[in-house]
Amino acid sequence: MQNRIFKHFQGFVRTPPIFPNIFLDLSLFRENFETQSLSTQILKLVEIKENTVLGKRVEQFFKIAIEADDNLNLIAHNIQIHNEERTLGELDFILKDLSENQIFHIELMYKFYVYDPDFSTEMDRWIGPNRKDSLLQKIKKVKINQLPLLHTPEVKKYLKSLDIKSEDIQQEICFKASLFIPKELSTYNFPHINKECIIGFWVHLKDFSNYDKKDLKFFAPEKQDWPVDPKHGVEWFSFKRINEQIQHLHLRKKSPLIWIKQPDGFFERLIVVWW
Repeated sequence: MQNRIFKHFQGFVRTPPIFPNIFLDLSLFRENFETQSLSTQILKLVEIKENTVLGKRVEQFFKIAIEADDNLNLIAHNIQIHNEERTLGELDFILKDLSENQIFHIELMYKFYVYDPDFSTEMDRWIGPNRKDSLLQKIKKVKINQLPLLHTPEVKKYLKSLDIKSEDIQQEICFKASLFIPKELSTYNFPHINKECIIGFWVHLKDFSNYDKKDLKFFAPEKQDWPVDPKHGVEWFSFKRINEQIQHLHLRKKSPLIWIKQPDGFFERLIVVWW
């Protein structure tokens, strides 16, 4: 894949926020990044190492995008907060919106979730593809751990060194997400969720056999490549070959994302879950 890191960056920027408006009293950071306007900052992408995990990579993408925005001034990022005994946590980004003359603390999140209708309550149904996390767990962590940090004595002391008062800072989240749903729920109205985040479907392995068709081609991207548009794929495999790869990943309790290329040039994203 040519310009691989730029494709990652492009995918990150184009991923919509998971919530269309305020959710559980959390204010949303309304970024308006455009990859075309980042020409002077794109060179910084070459500094990102190929083996950087996706979570750390999107933090660097966000920093690059902020620095390229004339209306935003990046004050600090990835601020480790300690007391004498332990690490209390981290503040992702502190920036100033010059057009509003307002300082913000932004917590950045970038996730992939599948919708499992077996859970009893609606918002509990958005879970990680490997069932290790969930949307509500992430929100709870932000509300209980990250956001209250701003008002601790340790953070107030740090902010004083920047000549900033915590009371003058507005806290928001930037929560981008790609969502996968069962095909039978294609017309379902998912409450609280930005419908633009739904980019594909998920199936169990036994149902993946429905894709065993001669004219379909497949590819299982690495996790780092999950934000990328499938049209940028350059290597494609048969159903038999990809099915073997999926089974090996399932033995490790990994649910892979599969790109599917159809003969008419249409692409589909599909997560084949192990559970």
